[in-house]
Amino acid sequence: MDDKTILDHIHALVAEEKDLRSSHAGHGLGGEGRQRLQHLEEQLDQAWDLLRQRRAKVEINEDPSTAQQRDVHEVESYLN
Repeated sequence: MDDKTILDHIHALVAEEKDLRSSHAGHGLGGEGRQRLQHLEEQLDQAWDLLRQRRAKVEINEDPSTAQQRDVHEVESYLN
């Protein structure tokens, strides 16, 4: 997966997140909507993490294709 593919995926996730939020504006999200939003946020965090890994590898003259998508629990626990 290259940077463009990752960025395209990020843009698609952001668009879906925006649509989900706007379609429920004023009503709030129900259980299924909240779950979908959480999943989108996790996928976004993973995609951004992968993109940062790839860019860091380029900076230190390593092959960016060796970057690996990390488990959602690992990515989400960075702030804890």
